[in-house]
Amino acid sequence: MALCLVPSVALSAQTPDTQPSTQDQSWTATTDLNSNNANPTRTTESHTQSGNRTVDTHTLQRLGSSGRYEPYQDIETETVKVNSTTVRTVTRTFGRDTDGHKTLVQVREEEKRSAPGGDSSVTRVVSNPDANGGLQPVQREVAQTKKISKDVEETKTTVMLPGINGDLAPAMQIQERREQGANDTVQSQKTTLLPDGSGNWQVSETRHATTTQDGKTRSTEERVSRLDPDGKLAEVSRTVTKEAEGAPGEKTGTTEVYSVDVPGSARDGSLHLVERATTAQRTSSTGRQTTQHQVEQPNPGDPNAGLRVTIRTTDTRRPGSSESRTAQTIEAINPNGDLSTVSVDTTKSDNTGSVQVQIAPDKK
Repeated sequence: MALCLVPSVALSAQTPDTQPSTQDQSWTATTDLNSNNANPTRTTESHTQSGNRTVDTHTLQRLGSSGRYEPYQDIETETVKVNSTTVRTVTRTFGRDTDGHKTLVQVREEEKRSAPGGDSSVTRVVSNPDANGGLQPVQREVAQTKKISKDVEETKTTVMLPGINGDLAPAMQIQERREQGANDTVQSQKTTLLPDGSGNWQVSETRHATTTQDGKTRSTEERVSRLDPDGKLAEVSRTVTKEAEGAPGEKTGTTEVYSVDVPGSARDGSLHLVERATTAQRTSSTGRQTTQHQVEQPNPGDPNAGLRVTIRTTDTRRPGSSESRTAQTIEAINPNGDLSTVSVDTTKSDNTGSVQVQIAPDKK
Protein backbone atom coordinates (compact mmCIF):
# COMPACT_ATOMS: atom_id res chain seq x y z
CA MET A 1 0.00 0.00 0.00
CA ALA A 2 2.81 2.38 0.79
CA LEU A 3 4.19 1.94 -2.71
CA CYS A 4 0.82 2.69 -4.30
CA LEU A 5 0.16 5.78 -2.22
CA VAL A 6 3.40 7.71 -2.74
CA PRO A 7 2.31 10.95 -4.43
CA SER A 8 3.85 12.13 -7.68
CA VAL A 9 5.28 15.52 -6.80
CA ALA A 10 8.37 16.55 -8.76
CA LEU A 11 10.94 17.48 -6.16
CA SER A 12 14.03 15.64 -4.99
CA ALA A 13 15.77 16.33 -1.72
CA GLN A 14 19.15 15.79 -0.14
CA THR A 15 20.63 16.55 3.23
CA PRO A 16 22.78 19.69 3.23
CA ASP A 17 25.98 17.94 4.26
CA THR A 18 27.29 15.41 1.78
CA GLN A 19 29.74 12.79 2.91
CA PRO A 20 32.87 12.65 0.73
CA SER A 21 32.89 9.63 -1.54
CA THR A 22 35.37 6.89 -0.75
CA GLN A 23 36.40 3.90 -2.77
CA ASP A 24 35.07 1.31 -0.30
CA GLN A 25 31.72 1.99 1.40
CA SER A 26 29.03 -0.05 3.11
CA TRP A 27 25.79 0.64 4.98
CA THR A 28 22.57 -1.06 6.02
CA ALA A 29 19.02 0.21 6.66
CA THR A 30 15.97 -1.49 8.16
CA THR A 31 12.38 -0.31 7.66
CA ASP A 32 9.31 -1.53 9.56
CA LEU A 33 5.96 -0.90 7.88
CA ASN A 34 2.70 -1.17 9.81
CA SER A 35 -0.52 -0.68 7.88
CA ASN A 36 -4.14 -0.80 8.98
CA ASN A 37 -5.11 -2.93 5.99
CA ALA A 38 -2.03 -5.06 5.32
CA ASN A 39 0.24 -7.53 7.06
CA PRO A 40 3.24 -5.82 8.77
CA THR A 41 6.45 -6.05 6.74
CA ARG A 42 10.12 -5.39 7.33
CA THR A 43 12.69 -4.50 4.66
CA THR A 44 16.44 -4.58 5.06
CA GLU A 45 18.68 -2.83 2.54
CA SER A 46 22.44 -3.08 2.37
CA HIS A 47 25.06 -1.47 0.17
CA THR A 48 28.64 -2.67 -0.23
CA GLN A 49 31.23 -1.09 -2.50
CA SER A 50 34.68 -2.53 -2.99
CA GLY A 51 36.89 -1.31 -5.79
CA ASN A 52 35.00 -1.48 -9.09
CA ARG A 53 32.23 -3.74 -7.70
CA THR A 54 29.06 -2.66 -5.89
CA VAL A 55 26.45 -4.99 -4.38
CA ASP A 56 23.01 -3.80 -3.21
CA THR A 57 20.53 -6.14 -1.54
CA HIS A 58 16.86 -5.55 -0.68
CA THR A 59 15.22 -8.15 1.57
CA LEU A 60 11.47 -8.11 2.28
CA GLN A 61 10.03 -10.03 5.23
CA ARG A 62 6.41 -10.37 6.31
CA LEU A 63 4.92 -11.34 9.63
CA GLY A 64 4.12 -15.06 9.69
CA SER A 65 1.48 -17.02 11.58
CA SER A 66 4.09 -17.76 14.26
CA GLY A 67 4.39 -14.05 15.02
CA ARG A 68 7.89 -13.89 13.56
CA TYR A 69 9.07 -12.20 10.38
CA GLU A 70 9.60 -14.66 7.51
CA PRO A 71 11.57 -14.10 4.25
CA TYR A 72 9.33 -13.22 1.31
CA GLN A 73 11.41 -11.59 -1.44
CA ASP A 74 15.09 -10.82 -2.09
CA ILE A 75 16.52 -8.50 -4.76
CA GLU A 76 20.26 -8.59 -5.34
CA THR A 77 21.92 -6.06 -7.66
CA GLU A 78 25.57 -6.35 -8.64
CA THR A 79 27.23 -3.51 -10.57
CA VAL A 80 30.72 -3.90 -12.02
CA LYS A 81 32.71 -1.19 -13.75
CA VAL A 82 34.40 -3.35 -16.38
CA ASN A 83 36.58 -0.54 -17.70
CA SER A 84 36.48 3.21 -18.26
CA THR A 85 33.72 2.88 -20.89
CA THR A 86 31.65 -0.13 -19.78
CA VAL A 87 29.42 -0.73 -16.76
CA ARG A 88 27.56 -4.03 -16.31
CA THR A 89 24.66 -4.52 -13.89
CA VAL A 90 22.85 -7.76 -13.02
CA THR A 91 19.70 -7.75 -10.84
CA ARG A 92 18.34 -11.06 -9.53
CA THR A 93 14.92 -11.30 -7.91
CA PHE A 94 14.13 -14.25 -5.63
CA GLY A 95 10.82 -15.34 -4.17
CA ARG A 96 9.69 -18.24 -1.99
CA ASP A 97 7.94 -21.44 -3.08
CA THR A 98 5.17 -23.19 -1.14
CA ASP A 99 7.80 -24.82 1.09
CA GLY A 100 9.51 -21.52 1.85
CA HIS A 101 12.57 -22.28 -0.28
CA LYS A 102 14.35 -19.42 -2.05
CA THR A 103 13.66 -19.54 -5.81
CA LEU A 104 14.84 -17.36 -8.70
CA VAL A 105 11.99 -15.32 -10.19
CA GLN A 106 13.68 -12.96 -12.67
CA VAL A 107 17.07 -11.77 -13.92
CA ARG A 108 17.67 -8.30 -15.40
CA GLU A 109 20.98 -7.64 -17.16
CA GLU A 110 22.15 -4.22 -18.30
CA GLU A 111 25.31 -3.11 -20.04
CA LYS A 112 26.18 0.54 -20.62
CA ARG A 113 28.90 1.60 -23.03
CA SER A 114 30.14 5.13 -23.62
CA ALA A 115 32.18 6.37 -26.57
CA PRO A 116 34.28 9.46 -27.23
CA GLY A 117 32.21 12.47 -28.23
CA GLY A 118 29.28 11.74 -25.92
CA ASP A 119 27.71 8.78 -27.77
CA SER A 120 26.52 5.85 -25.66
CA SER A 121 24.55 2.62 -25.84
CA VAL A 122 22.55 0.61 -23.32
CA THR A 123 21.39 -3.00 -23.69
CA ARG A 124 18.88 -4.46 -21.22
CA VAL A 125 17.67 -8.07 -21.15
CA VAL A 126 14.96 -9.46 -18.86
CA SER A 127 14.85 -13.24 -18.39
CA ASN A 128 12.44 -15.49 -16.51
CA PRO A 129 12.93 -19.16 -15.55
CA ASP A 130 11.13 -21.64 -17.80
CA ALA A 131 9.49 -24.93 -16.78
CA ASN A 132 12.89 -26.65 -16.70
CA GLY A 133 14.51 -23.98 -14.57
CA GLY A 134 16.51 -22.46 -17.43
CA LEU A 135 16.47 -18.71 -18.10
CA GLN A 136 14.36 -17.59 -21.05
CA PRO A 137 14.62 -13.97 -22.36
CA VAL A 138 11.21 -12.25 -22.29
CA GLN A 139 12.27 -8.68 -23.14
CA ARG A 140 15.24 -7.02 -24.78
CA GLU A 141 15.81 -3.28 -25.01
CA VAL A 142 18.54 -1.53 -26.99
CA ALA A 143 19.06 2.24 -26.69
CA GLN A 144 21.52 4.20 -28.84
CA THR A 145 22.32 7.82 -27.93
CA LYS A 146 24.15 10.09 -30.37
CA LYS A 147 25.53 13.54 -29.67
CA ILE A 148 24.35 15.55 -32.67
CA SER A 149 25.98 18.79 -31.52
CA LYS A 150 27.16 20.48 -28.35
CA ASP A 151 23.58 21.11 -27.20
CA VAL A 152 21.60 18.39 -28.99
CA GLU A 153 21.43 14.64 -28.49
CA GLU A 154 19.10 11.97 -29.84
CA THR A 155 18.22 8.55 -28.44
CA LYS A 156 16.56 5.70 -30.32
CA THR A 157 15.26 2.78 -28.26
CA THR A 158 13.92 -0.50 -29.62
CA VAL A 159 11.95 -2.82 -27.32
CA MET A 160 11.63 -6.48 -28.32
CA LEU A 161 9.02 -8.87 -26.90
CA PRO A 162 8.14 -12.52 -27.63
CA GLY A 163 6.33 -12.87 -30.95
CA ILE A 164 3.92 -15.51 -32.23
CA ASN A 165 6.70 -18.11 -32.49
CA GLY A 166 8.11 -17.22 -29.08
CA ASP A 167 11.18 -15.46 -30.47
CA LEU A 168 11.91 -11.85 -29.52
CA ALA A 169 10.72 -9.39 -32.15
CA PRO A 170 10.59 -5.56 -32.28
CA ALA A 171 7.37 -4.44 -30.55
CA MET A 172 7.98 -0.73 -29.86
CA GLN A 173 10.31 2.10 -30.81
CA ILE A 174 10.96 5.28 -28.85
CA GLN A 175 12.69 8.25 -30.46
CA GLU A 176 13.77 11.10 -28.21
CA ARG A 177 15.50 14.41 -28.97
CA ARG A 178 16.84 16.72 -26.22
CA GLU A 179 18.11 20.23 -26.86
CA GLN A 180 19.77 22.65 -24.46
CA GLY A 181 18.80 26.25 -25.18
CA ALA A 182 19.64 29.67 -23.84
CA ASN A 183 19.04 30.60 -20.18
CA ASP A 184 19.15 26.93 -19.05
CA THR A 185 16.12 26.04 -21.18
CA VAL A 186 15.80 22.36 -22.10
CA GLN A 187 13.38 21.08 -24.73
CA SER A 188 12.66 17.43 -25.42
CA GLN A 189 10.40 15.48 -27.72
CA LYS A 190 9.68 11.79 -27.26
CA THR A 191 7.82 9.82 -29.93
CA THR A 192 6.52 6.29 -29.38
CA LEU A 193 5.90 4.11 -32.43
CA LEU A 194 4.06 0.80 -32.63
CA PRO A 195 3.84 -1.64 -35.57
CA ASP A 196 0.61 -1.56 -37.55
CA GLY A 197 -1.08 -4.51 -39.22
CA SER A 198 1.25 -4.25 -42.24
CA GLY A 199 4.43 -4.34 -40.19
CA ASN A 200 5.15 -0.63 -40.58
CA TRP A 201 5.90 1.70 -37.67
CA GLN A 202 3.11 4.12 -36.77
CA VAL A 203 3.26 7.02 -34.31
CA SER A 204 1.21 6.17 -31.22
CA GLU A 205 2.15 8.94 -28.81
CA THR A 206 4.23 12.12 -28.60
CA ARG A 207 5.50 13.97 -25.53
CA HIS A 208 6.81 17.53 -25.70
CA ALA A 209 8.49 18.94 -22.61
CA THR A 210 10.06 22.33 -21.90
CA THR A 211 12.08 23.11 -18.77
CA THR A 212 13.12 26.63 -17.79
CA GLN A 213 15.17 27.99 -14.90
CA ASP A 214 14.51 31.42 -13.40
CA GLY A 215 16.78 32.02 -10.44
CA LYS A 216 15.87 29.42 -7.84
CA THR A 217 12.64 28.46 -9.58
CA ARG A 218 12.52 25.58 -12.07
CA SER A 219 9.45 25.03 -14.26
CA THR A 220 8.54 22.14 -16.57
CA GLU A 221 5.57 21.73 -18.88
CA GLU A 222 4.87 18.46 -20.66
CA ARG A 223 2.18 17.91 -23.29
CA VAL A 224 1.07 14.41 -24.30
CA SER A 225 -0.76 13.65 -27.56
CA ARG A 226 -2.19 10.31 -28.67
CA LEU A 227 -4.10 9.00 -31.67
CA ASP A 228 -7.82 9.77 -31.62
CA PRO A 229 -10.52 7.57 -33.23
CA ASP A 230 -9.87 9.34 -36.55
CA GLY A 231 -6.20 8.38 -36.49
CA LYS A 232 -4.98 11.91 -35.75
CA LEU A 233 -2.77 13.04 -32.87
CA ALA A 234 -4.73 15.00 -30.25
CA GLU A 235 -3.57 16.40 -26.91
CA VAL A 236 -4.85 14.27 -24.03
CA SER A 237 -2.92 15.60 -21.03
CA ARG A 238 -0.70 18.42 -19.82
CA THR A 239 1.51 18.44 -16.72
CA VAL A 240 2.92 21.64 -15.20
CA THR A 241 5.57 21.39 -12.49
CA LYS A 242 7.28 24.13 -10.47
CA GLU A 243 10.12 23.64 -7.99
CA ALA A 244 11.53 26.45 -5.88
CA GLU A 245 14.09 27.03 -3.13
CA GLY A 246 13.23 29.52 -0.43
CA ALA A 247 15.11 30.21 2.76
CA PRO A 248 18.08 27.95 3.53
CA GLY A 249 16.84 24.40 4.00
CA GLU A 250 13.42 25.05 2.42
CA LYS A 251 12.15 23.62 -0.87
CA THR A 252 8.66 23.55 -2.36
CA GLY A 253 7.15 21.86 -5.38
CA THR A 254 3.79 21.84 -7.14
CA THR A 255 2.59 19.58 -9.95
CA GLU A 256 -0.74 20.09 -11.71
CA VAL A 257 -2.11 17.50 -14.14
CA TYR A 258 -4.72 18.40 -16.75
CA SER A 259 -6.50 15.69 -18.72
CA VAL A 260 -9.37 15.08 -21.10
CA ASP A 261 -10.47 12.25 -18.80
CA VAL A 262 -12.17 13.36 -15.57
CA PRO A 263 -13.34 10.64 -13.12
CA GLY A 264 -17.13 10.50 -13.13
CA SER A 265 -17.52 12.64 -16.26
CA ALA A 266 -17.71 12.04 -19.99
CA ARG A 267 -15.14 13.62 -22.31
CA ASP A 268 -16.03 17.05 -23.62
CA GLY A 269 -12.88 17.60 -25.71
CA SER A 270 -11.24 20.00 -23.21
CA LEU A 271 -8.48 19.63 -20.64
CA HIS A 272 -9.50 19.77 -16.98
CA LEU A 273 -7.47 19.87 -13.76
CA VAL A 274 -7.56 16.30 -12.38
CA GLU A 275 -4.71 16.33 -9.87
CA ARG A 276 -2.62 18.75 -7.84
CA ALA A 277 0.35 17.52 -5.82
CA THR A 278 2.32 19.78 -3.50
CA THR A 279 5.48 19.22 -1.49
CA ALA A 280 7.11 21.27 1.24
CA GLN A 281 10.48 20.37 2.69
CA ARG A 282 12.28 21.98 5.61
CA THR A 283 15.66 21.23 7.14
CA SER A 284 16.47 22.66 10.57
CA SER A 285 19.84 23.86 11.76
CA THR A 286 20.28 20.53 13.59
CA GLY A 287 19.80 18.56 10.36
CA ARG A 288 16.29 17.34 11.09
CA GLN A 289 14.43 17.14 7.79
CA THR A 290 10.64 17.18 7.39
CA THR A 291 8.91 16.62 4.05
CA GLN A 292 5.16 16.65 3.51
CA HIS A 293 3.47 15.71 0.23
CA GLN A 294 -0.19 16.16 -0.48
CA VAL A 295 -2.32 15.02 -3.41
CA GLU A 296 -5.66 16.56 -4.38
CA GLN A 297 -8.06 14.86 -6.81
CA PRO A 298 -11.71 15.28 -7.85
CA ASN A 299 -14.50 13.27 -6.24
CA PRO A 300 -15.78 10.77 -8.88
CA GLY A 301 -19.24 11.04 -7.30
CA ASP A 302 -19.25 14.84 -7.65
CA PRO A 303 -16.65 15.85 -10.26
CA ASN A 304 -17.85 19.46 -10.35
CA ALA A 305 -17.14 20.04 -6.65
CA GLY A 306 -13.46 20.71 -7.26
CA LEU A 307 -10.39 18.96 -5.84
CA ARG A 308 -10.13 17.37 -2.41
CA VAL A 309 -7.12 16.04 -0.51
CA THR A 310 -6.92 12.27 -1.02
CA ILE A 311 -3.38 11.41 0.17
CA ARG A 312 -0.98 13.04 2.59
CA THR A 313 2.49 11.70 3.37
CA THR A 314 4.79 13.06 6.07
CA ASP A 315 8.47 12.07 6.24
CA THR A 316 10.73 13.01 9.14
CA ARG A 317 14.44 12.24 9.24
CA ARG A 318 16.59 12.63 12.34
CA PRO A 319 20.31 12.26 11.70
CA GLY A 320 22.66 10.95 14.37
CA SER A 321 26.36 10.42 14.85
CA SER A 322 26.17 6.66 14.29
CA GLU A 323 22.79 6.16 12.60
CA SER A 324 19.84 8.04 11.14
CA ARG A 325 16.15 7.41 11.75
CA THR A 326 13.32 8.14 9.33
CA ALA A 327 9.59 7.92 9.99
CA GLN A 328 6.88 8.04 7.32
CA THR A 329 3.16 8.40 7.94
CA ILE A 330 0.64 7.97 5.11
CA GLU A 331 -2.91 9.25 5.39
CA ALA A 332 -5.60 8.47 2.80
CA ILE A 333 -9.20 9.50 2.35
CA ASN A 334 -11.74 7.12 3.90
CA PRO A 335 -15.37 6.39 2.89
CA ASN A 336 -16.51 9.30 5.06
CA GLY A 337 -14.37 11.73 3.08
CA ASP A 338 -11.89 12.30 5.91
CA LEU A 339 -8.15 11.57 6.04
CA SER A 340 -7.11 8.68 8.27
CA THR A 341 -3.74 7.03 8.86
CA VAL A 342 -3.28 3.90 6.76
CA SER A 343 0.38 3.10 7.36
CA VAL A 344 3.40 4.08 9.42
CA ASP A 345 6.91 2.93 8.67
CA THR A 346 10.20 3.61 10.41
CA THR A 347 13.70 3.23 8.99
CA LYS A 348 16.96 2.90 10.90
CA SER A 349 20.14 3.26 8.85
CA ASP A 350 23.86 3.46 9.60
CA ASN A 351 24.32 5.50 6.42
CA THR A 352 24.69 8.93 8.04
CA GLY A 353 26.00 10.73 4.96
CA SER A 354 24.07 11.77 1.87
CA VAL A 355 20.43 10.67 1.86
CA GLN A 356 18.21 10.92 -1.23
CA VAL A 357 14.47 11.42 -0.80
CA GLN A 358 12.82 10.41 -4.07
CA ILE A 359 9.62 12.37 -4.41
CA ALA A 360 9.24 12.57 -8.17
CA PRO A 361 8.39 9.35 -10.03
CA ASP A 362 11.08 7.79 -12.22
CA LYS A 363 10.85 9.28 -15.70
CA LYS A 364 11.00 5.85 -17.25
